[in-house]
Amino acid sequence: MSTRIVPAASLIPADAPFPKAAKVALGMPQLRKNLAHATGTIRAKRANVAGELDDWESLRDTASAIKADVQHRLPELAVEFERNATAAGARVHWARDAQEANEIAARIVREAGADEVVKVKSMATQEIELNEHFEAVGLKAFETDLAELIVQLAEDKPSHILVPAIHYNRTEIRDIFDQKMGDAPKGLTDEPAALAEAARQHLRRRFLSAKVAVSGANFAVAETGSLVVVESEGNGRMCLTMPRTLISIVGIEKLLPRFADLEVFMQLLPRSSTGERMNPYTSVWTGAREGDGPEDVHVILLDNGRTGVLADEVGRQALSCIRCSACLNVCPVYERTGGHAYGHVYPGPIGAILAPQLEPGRHDDLPYASSLCGACYEVCPVKINIPEVLVHLRQQGPHQAGERAAMRAAKAVMARPRLWRAALKAARIGSMPWRRKGFLRRLPWPGSKWTVSRDLPVPPKEDFRDWWKERQR
Repeated sequence: MSTRIVPAASLIPADAPFPKAAKVALGMPQLRKNLAHATGTIRAKRANVAGELDDWESLRDTASAIKADVQHRLPELAVEFERNATAAGARVHWARDAQEANEIAARIVREAGADEVVKVKSMATQEIELNEHFEAVGLKAFETDLAELIVQLAEDKPSHILVPAIHYNRTEIRDIFDQKMGDAPKGLTDEPAALAEAARQHLRRRFLSAKVAVSGANFAVAETGSLVVVESEGNGRMCLTMPRTLISIVGIEKLLPRFADLEVFMQLLPRSSTGERMNPYTSVWTGAREGDGPEDVHVILLDNGRTGVLADEVGRQALSCIRCSACLNVCPVYERTGGHAYGHVYPGPIGAILAPQLEPGRHDDLPYASSLCGACYEVCPVKINIPEVLVHLRQQGPHQAGERAAMRAAKAVMARPRLWRAALKAARIGSMPWRRKGFLRRLPWPGSKWTVSRDLPVPPKEDFRDWWKERQR
């Protein structure tokens, strides 16, 4: 099918929750160039390191089974985690929604005598808009992941789960540092080493003075009460060990039953996310211990719509996600539009099935942002059948009367072979004036609803039935 690509900025509502500057940048060729280069590189690396393991498919099957078990026993495992984490010296809090989680976190920061925190990269804190809440109540949150720092200084939003600042080039990053960092060195160039060193010096001062750190967690082990964070820069290790108080905000779906289950996921996650055999930094901590890391450890277990997702036997697959971003890196829609076009913290194929379920009624159009090619399912390390969930959510979503009538008419025609063949013949004859071009650019209403952003292919001169009949003579 010939498709006209609409600039990504035009797909974004005027009231979308990110700056206008980001919307403008999305229409630039730079975005697609960055996406094509980065996702292509990661895809190739992932294929190489996954291909090294003879039991790769068995690992995927095992991970999928573990996650299914978690979903069936989630209340039991959450209570077990609370019991074991508390016994190890942590304090566990329960948050029904974003507001509760934000209020709990802000109260802990105040009680620690602090007015600012350093943060490890965390999708959960972005989901609940923790930074924005802190700012509203007079607290400051400083991102310490390099890409998240860039996005924060630019007053922007991440556009990719793994590489949040993928929509910026290095010259733009240099300009952001010059204008917003405050302590950027004079004469800073756009050389990657120089930019990394400027960020390192800037963040080191934050690490040394911070009383409180905030993190998420990649995994939470019910058996031991342990939390796990994997990262590539070492900033997470600094946040998790240096401040006296540590607050970890963890979605309840991150639970694993046993510590031994990490053996499976620690092979799948780095290969699927960064294309590496193992993460440069893997931090595991259990409660608090005097003289060894933070002495005041808090874990906020976050629901925020997850129990609602769990109630859907098909849609609950989305809760198996380990945030590797492999699905984004193979998605043709994401590669053309970028993450901001999704209007949600979780972009790409996983966002198209997770966002509508976490916030019912707000993102009902996202399941249609897919060609249903199935590439996401093929690379997902926990075998989430994203196309199946997309179709499921489309069926559940609102449908206008005109659409329902058109589908009923199509069903009636397709159910009658003679009528279907007659309809195809009529379409071929009616489209003859446009056959040379191969597609229609404009149709009158209601067809204009389709051609406003897509071209309609002209039926072929000969269909498969005629082709087959001709060759059987």
